[in-house]
Amino acid sequence: MTVTAPESDLKPAPTRHPFSKAFALIGPLPPLLLLMIIVFAIANPVFLSSANLITLATQSVFLLLVALGQMLVLVTGGFDLSVGANVALTSIVSASVMVAVYGDIDEYSGDAMWAGFFTAIVVGLVVGLVNGAGVAFLKVNAFIVTLASTSVFTGITLVISAGSEINGLPRAFTHEIGSGDVAGVPILVLLTLPVVLVLFVVLRWTRYGRHLYAIGGNPTAAKVAGVRVKLNLLATYVICGVVTSYAGWLLTARVASGQPMLGGTFALESITAAIIGGAALAGGRGGVGGTLLGVIFIMALTNGMNLMRLDSNQQSIAVGIVLVFAVVADRLRARARSKAAETKGADK
Repeated sequence: MTVTAPESDLKPAPTRHPFSKAFALIGPLPPLLLLMIIVFAIANPVFLSSANLITLATQSVFLLLVALGQMLVLVTGGFDLSVGANVALTSIVSASVMVAVYGDIDEYSGDAMWAGFFTAIVVGLVVGLVNGAGVAFLKVNAFIVTLASTSVFTGITLVISAGSEINGLPRAFTHEIGSGDVAGVPILVLLTLPVVLVLFVVLRWTRYGRHLYAIGGNPTAAKVAGVRVKLNLLATYVICGVVTSYAGWLLTARVASGQPMLGGTFALESITAAIIGGAALAGGRGGVGGTLLGVIFIMALTNGMNLMRLDSNQQSIAVGIVLVFAVVADRLRARARSKAAETKGADK
């Protein structure tokens, strides 16, 4: 009598492909970033010059802050379309406060800068509370809530500013913070590093960080496990709002005026940077390191195209293509991870 092996035992074990395993582990960003740097360096040697790298680092801090806030929201399974409106509102309101305080001071402008800083933080709190309350407690889709708040905050910005720039900011604010450096390192970079480090620690080693990934992975299961989903969602949108408003305050120092149209591209660029850096639209994934690489990729791409004298329309097309690529790459990486998990299970 012949004994036949069970059908399941006759199935060939999944084959482990080195490329698929590497793709699942690191994603497409590192090799693409390296390739882009090589291409731009060959096209224009100025790209890797110290002066251009310092300029690139300075220009990147604003998008980095916004993208980090966006990444936190993406980890929970949402996104924030109001970041650009937040930046513009922060710029106008904080500039108005600084001008009002600075007008009563002859030389010392420290009080004016601190007044503008705290005003920016308050603006971020308000924006974050509005978005967070709508998503967490009213249970309205994040797209609708943040799209509506974008319209509201943009309207408020235009009403306050009457569509005009606000000039006359403290000299110390625009020259020292906006354009100053310490030992060759831009002050804007130094003021951004603490935020990056804090968010890295929060996501890696705090209960709040673990809860964010749990909410993004499965909010129902997270709630059953005892995670306070609503409060964590509210906190996430508030953090995003405050970090974004801080970026708006720093950007105001860089451009040396309050501008009602500031940050118009940040919503698209921040989502692109976060996703290409490993965050998932479905939630549950994302990190500070990947977002940093995503921002470097976006800003280096823009900087390289500027050096190649491509106009803004062509650059917009390129950023849009990168966003589509990021979404597709995210899907492919998810499949690669799934196959890697199946292979690992079959090997046991």
